[in-house]
Amino acid sequence: MRKLSYIVVQSAKRVFQDIVPVALLSMVGALLLVPFIFFMPVGVSLFALPLIFVPLCAGALHASHRMMKGEKLKLKAMFAGAWTFLLPSLAMAIVYSAFILIIVSTWWYYGGKSGTMYFALAVFQTYFVAMVFVALLYALPLVVQERMGVFAAMGRSVKLFLRHPGYTIGAFIQLLSLTVLLGITVVGFGCLFLGMYGIYANLVTANVLARPEEEEDGEEGGSPRSAEAASRPGERFEAATVPIIGG
Repeated sequence: MRKLSYIVVQSAKRVFQDIVPVALLSMVGALLLVPFIFFMPVGVSLFALPLIFVPLCAGALHASHRMMKGEKLKLKAMFAGAWTFLLPSLAMAIVYSAFILIIVSTWWYYGGKSGTMYFALAVFQTYFVAMVFVALLYALPLVVQERMGVFAAMGRSVKLFLRHPGYTIGAFIQLLSLTVLLGITVVGFGCLFLGMYGIYANLVTANVLARPEEEEDGEEGGSPRSAEAASRPGERFEAATVPIIGG
């Protein structure tokens, strides 16, 4: 398995190389969110946004996954992915929303009370929910790449987190940092986030799914073919996802 720093560099490289389709993908997805953000009541918007945004993320994963295999990016690939994975992505949106509600209600209830115990409880709840989001980092990419059911993908994502905790926490922090930076500019979020997330999440997940024996063969001077594959890690990530689209 490659280091996270390498994955970040490769993700930035792919975003730069495919900046036009990445921006197109992101802007179309952002335009679909505009009515829910600006023209709907706050309560309805907060309820509907996750149900729209998570399927769009699934569509972006599907479209960027095909793009990274060498296919031309087509907007219909994003919509096709969003439709294909609609039910599992809606289920995940509900799960995410439930945990966000836990954080909001926790600070609303305990934040208004004085005392160290209440503050400690709020911090603990926040830490617990944060770890849940970290543990589910691979869930949506697994649904798209491996065609897994939503609960099976969540279970496997948790197992991958327990197997590679440092890598997973680092990958989550990188994604969160990029999201915040893009969100500050607003325009940058609308123009880049979906495409960037699709590429980054695909590479991070493909890397963690890579078989250790393949890395060992490349590092220990195995067969020429395996050594050649190890010397071209970008192709290994693409090759790791070939059977998924074909299926």
